[in-house]
Order: sequence, then structure tokens, then C-alpha cells
Amino acid sequence: MPSSLKRDLGLAETTAIAVGAMIGSGIFILPGLAWFFADTAAVFAFVLAAILVLPAALAVAEMSTAIPEDGGPYLYVERSMGPLLGTIAGVGTWLMLSLKSALALVGGVPYLVYVNPTLAEFVTALAVVLAIFFTVVNLVSAEGSGKLQFGIVGILILILGWLVVGGIPEIDTAATAGAFDPTGEGILQATAIVFISYAGLTKVGAVAEEVEDPGRNLPLAIIGALAFVAVMYAAIVYITIGVLDIQAAIDAGQLGSDGEGPIIALVAEQAIGPAGAIAIVIAALMALASTANAGLLAASRFPLAMARDGVFPEQLEQVSERFATPFNAVALTGGVLLLMVTVLPIQQVAAFGSAFQILVFILLNVALIGFREGVVPEYDPAFETPLYPWMPIAGILGGSVVLVYTGIVAVAGALGIVALAALWYFGYVRYYSGGIDREGAARAQVRESAGSRAVEHTRELFESTREYDVLVAVTESTSDRARQDMTRIAADLGRLRSTVVTVVEFLDIPHYVFPERHAKVISDERPDWLPEDPTKAPEWYPSDDDPALRTSGGTRQGKAKGTDQPADVPEENGDVEIRYREIDSEDHEQAIVDYATYEEIDLILLERRAEERFQRLFGDRETERILRNAPCDVAVVEDRGFESPDEIAVVTARGAYDPVKLLIADAIAEETGAEISLLQTIPEDAPDTQRRTIEDYHNDLTSICTVPVTSRILETDEPLVGLQRFVGDADLVLTGVGRTGLAGRLFGQPEQQLVERLDCSVISVQAHESRRQGFIEQLVMEYVF
Repeated sequence: MPSSLKRDLGLAETTAIAVGAMIGSGIFILPGLAWFFADTAAVFAFVLAAILVLPAALAVAEMSTAIPEDGGPYLYVERSMGPLLGTIAGVGTWLMLSLKSALALVGGVPYLVYVNPTLAEFVTALAVVLAIFFTVVNLVSAEGSGKLQFGIVGILILILGWLVVGGIPEIDTAATAGAFDPTGEGILQATAIVFISYAGLTKVGAVAEEVEDPGRNLPLAIIGALAFVAVMYAAIVYITIGVLDIQAAIDAGQLGSDGEGPIIALVAEQAIGPAGAIAIVIAALMALASTANAGLLAASRFPLAMARDGVFPEQLEQVSERFATPFNAVALTGGVLLLMVTVLPIQQVAAFGSAFQILVFILLNVALIGFREGVVPEYDPAFETPLYPWMPIAGILGGSVVLVYTGIVAVAGALGIVALAALWYFGYVRYYSGGIDREGAARAQVRESAGSRAVEHTRELFESTREYDVLVAVTESTSDRARQDMTRIAADLGRLRSTVVTVVEFLDIPHYVFPERHAKVISDERPDWLPEDPTKAPEWYPSDDDPALRTSGGTRQGKAKGTDQPADVPEENGDVEIRYREIDSEDHEQAIVDYATYEEIDLILLERRAEERFQRLFGDRETERILRNAPCDVAVVEDRGFESPDEIAVVTARGAYDPVKLLIADAIAEETGAEISLLQTIPEDAPDTQRRTIEDYHNDLTSICTVPVTSRILETDEPLVGLQRFVGDADLVLTGVGRTGLAGRLFGQPEQQLVERLDCSVISVQAHESRRQGFIEQLVMEYVF
């Protein structure tokens, strides 16, 4: 979108923002804490943290050149992964940056106390004055803020450079033994602590809209700042350990028991004298002020970006005509900063931001993958992350490991920020503002990939020439009509491929002590529910002299040679062999599962038991036990009669169609000459990409089926009501089984509710492949498709 903000941040100012955002409390406070956990290997902890941050830095560099607009992590995550995760990243990062800025303003206490213990009582007043000063600077000009940042960072680097040059001759090499040992004890805990030292790196992306020549300056500033700061951190921590006896300083009360305190000032005093110590105190205060200024500059751009997308009120989108700055967004962030400084226990609350920042780094790497793999025509970065996709994958794995070592309190705080941001999204964005009609590239790509996989699996099933084994499982309670109809369904599959149908009646017998009196199998006896005279058998029943064409007039839909016009192509029936057995067993449910397992059955057909229709919350239903343990696909038939259906509706409210469901529908339609109607629901506020993907998916399924197919996509927030209404005059409906067991009772079984509301026969299909999916995987697929 056209920008009303000035692009007046050059390479020097942009780099200064990144360096200044990183060189803050990290280098002046954290070396002692890192030493407490990792001893001399604290040096390597800083280096390792930089390596783990590198993938996120490269991801930000790439995405910021493709989307050079203010908003940083919010913008990237939102465009890639959708408004919910974008809101979580945006609101959370905004609060986290504000907390870090507040921490920087009050974090100079140890260094002020080092100069004069009485100054500690003026910290809050000084922090308020600085907060107001930096807010005014950012209100007036981003360029002025950038130049101020450049000046602060310049002075800071000079003082730290003095410390490095003066400290090198004073290093005790024996004290630094193992400084770069990656196997040192406590290295991961120390890395988790110092990881936050590089958090400011992503702030550059938040001001991308105000950077001159972003395709060049942004990646140079981000990567250059990370390399520079990583080397400086390693050098200063190495000198600190080599010059200062940290344990002696702790014993003397100059540092806390965990190494926290003005550790760099102690090093400077010992290496370059009292003047150096005073200079370091000044540098520390300037660094903390730099962090606060850079944090305020970057944080204020998050409300601006989110207001543009409708996540925040539109007033925050306004840009001052006089100063060309997001006046309201800066004022809001400055007010939040003042509130935090004066009210919140900053030292305790800011710790939550550390874990959340790591979570943001992980999301940035995921967002990059979403952009690269998604279909986003306008995504054209001037810089591309090298070693893709291994670089972002390494960032995701590394960030996940570090997140574990941040501690339970920090993780709980991060989850609290996530919950607060999610609450804002559902409360304001979804319900008050009406939602955002856009989704992330990653979700769109996952849906498209899921649709492609579903089409491929369906095509493979239809084109397979392997013999298909079907078990029609009946019991003493199965009605004669259900027995005939299930056998008919099984025989219809032979219209598409060679099929062996085994009709087995499982008879329950009492438990016997002696093995020789256990289950018996009687084979190949014609069941009494079929006429003994073959000439009186049902029309669909196969016989040795069955004609090549189906007797009911069904046609195979194909294309006339040399044209795209459909043609009626006579098709020979597939081979169908029907066998009959009776099996005596003490437990027919287990016998059905065992038989299907040992005989390598592909599909089990069951009748839906009447007494199970009313069992909602309690008890383990017979059909559920078979569904849970079956080694193959299962179709549960609610038989209300379907002599010769004209329309077969195949419905789904969530996710893609199971290929088996379509195979059964197509086989029955082949036999009866019926038409298939594909019905699928999507939310009323579904994005256009979702509708287009499902339309393409239905078109692909239509090309696979051998009979005429119509498609209808229903936009409704009440899938059950919508499907019940649009099933219409269908004579037979095929749906999924849905969730079973505890998950079904807790989260609902809309598929089974649909079965009970319809008047026609229904076949509920459970594909074995879908049952092997984990519960979380099923929820994800239902969310994206």
C-alpha cells in the first residue's frame, strides 16, 4: 500500500537502531548471570545464542525486503500464518518491546548505585523524564529518533572499544580456559538467558517503511548488526572473565549471588582505572537509554500496522501531516511505557518477555517457510535466505530447545501474553469489528497441499487393479433388508474393480471351558435370506452368466475420442465373487476384528445398531469398539431402504473427503445410474482462497468419478443445519463417521447427528488412514481445509 511515512533512515541509522536495540542490558547485566550457570563457557553461550538467532535474522532480512512496511514480526506472521497468529505476534511483541523499554529505563539502578548509592531513590523520576523525552522525539520525527540513536550508539561503541583495547593486556589466560568449550556444563541454561541480548534485532523490520532503499539497506543493517554485536559481546565477556575474579566480587558483595550487578564497571575499574569505570557507567546508562528509544520507535509501529489491518482502532493508523509520524500510535505506546514505569514491577514482569521473544523468533522462521511454500504472487524479496529450507528449520529447532531452558515461570509468562493477545483478537477483531477477510499464505498452502494429496489418494484408489476384499459383517440382530443392501453395496464395488465379498454371520455362543468346543466356521452355505432359486435373486446379484452391461442402465461417464464432450461408454462389470460363512464365537465384536485382520480385509460393512443411537455420553458402544480396532476401512450403514437411488449426496463439514467414501458412492451410482452430489460447508467469513481451493478440489474429484457429479459449497456457520437442508431429495447420503470415543463425547459428533436427522439411508465411512491421524493433526486439518 502507498506509504505516507518518510523514507529517511539510511544504512547508518538503520544499523544503529539494530545495534542500539541489542547493546543494552544484555552486555551490562547478563555476563555475570551467564557465568553463574556456565562458568567460563559463558563466552561460548553468547556466540551460540548469536548462531541460533541467525536464521531469524535472515528471515527478517528477506521478509522485510519483500514487505517493506512498518509492523515487523506482526506483519510477517500475519501475512504468512493468518490474522490470529499475527495478532498474537503483534500484540505480544508490542507489549514485550514496551516492557523491555521500561526495563531499560529503570535497569540502570546497579550502575547508578555503583556511583552513588543515594541515587537509587531517583530512578523512577528519571525514568519518567526519559520516557517523556523519547516519546516527544519520536512524535516529532523518526529521522530525529534515528539520528539520536546513531549518536548514542557511536559514543557507546567508542567507550566499549576503549574497554576492549585496555582490557586485553590485563587478561589472565588461565582464567579463560574453556571459554569456547561447547560441552561446558550449564551451556544451554546460559544460552537461554543471554538469548534475549539479541532480541532487538527484529526491531529493524518494524521500521522498514521508513528505510531508504530497503532492498539493500535492510539486509545489510540486520546481518551486519548481528555480526558486529556478536563479536563485541564475545570480546567483552572474554575480557570480563579474564580480568575480573567474579567469585571474589560476589563474596565481597559487589555482585549479587547470581552474578548480577555492575560487572562491566568493575572490569573497567580494574583494567583501565577509575576514569574507565565512570565512562562505563555513562555508557551503560546511554545503552539503556538507547534500548528504550529504539524500543519505543519500533513498538509504536506495531499499533500502526495492526490498525491498518483492523486489529486495532483505525485512529492509530493516522499519520501526522506536520511530522509524518504515526502520532497516535507513538502517543499510545509512550503512555503505556509511562504506565509500566510507574506502576508495574518491571524487573519481574519483563522476564516474561524473554520466552515470548524466543517464541516470536520461532514464528518468524515458520512465517518464512509459509511465504516460500505458499502461493503469494506479490512476495518478491530482494534478498533471499541462503540454505533454505534448512536455515529456518534449524532456527525453529534451536529456538524450541532454548525455550525449554528459559524456565517454567518465563514460559508461563509468555503463554499469558499469548492468551491476552488471543483474547483481544476474539473479543475485538472477530466479534466487535467483524473479523478480517484474509488468511495467511501458510494456511492457504497447507490447504492446497492437503487437497492435492486427497485427490492423489482418491485417484490411486480408483485406478488400483488390486483385488478388493470386502467383509459384510452381520449378526443375529441384523435385519434381512440390511443384509441384502450391504451385500449389494459390496457387490457394486465390483463395477469398478475385482472384488471378493465375504458375507459372514457372527453368532454368539456361551463360553466353553474346553477348547474343542470353541468357535466353528461353516463355509459356502447359501444364506436363508436369499432366495434359493437363482432366477429370483435380486437384479444386482452377480451370476455366472451375468451380461457385460449392468442391468439397471447405469452408464460410465467418459469423453468421446478426439473431443471434450462426454460420451456414454459401455463398461464391463468387474469380477465379483461372493462367499458365505457362519462363525460361532463368544465375542462377535472381537471376532469381526480378528477375521478382518487375518483375512486382510480392505473394507468392513456394518449395520448401525438401533440401540446405539441413543447412547450419547456413557458406555462403550459396540460399533465404536469395532471402529476403534478395525485394521481396515469401515462403512456403517443406516438402512432405511434404497432400491434404486437417483441422487447420492456425499457430504463433509470438515476436511477433505475420504477416498473410500467416494469409491462407494461411485460404485453404487455406476450400478443404479444415479448422480453424485458433492456437498461441503465452509464458514460464512471464509476467505476467497479457501473457496477457490475447494472448488478446484471438487473439480478434480469430478474428473476422477465415473458418473455425473455436481458440486455445491455451502457458506454457513451451522454446518449441520446447512447440510440437512441441502441434502434435499437425495436417496442415499455418504458421510464420515467423525470423532468416536471420549473425543466424540467431549467435542461433539455432528456427523452422527446428521444421520439421525435425515430420512434416507446413510452410509458413514471411516477410512483407516484417517483414523491413524492424531487428534491434534485432525484438528489442524479441519482448521485449514
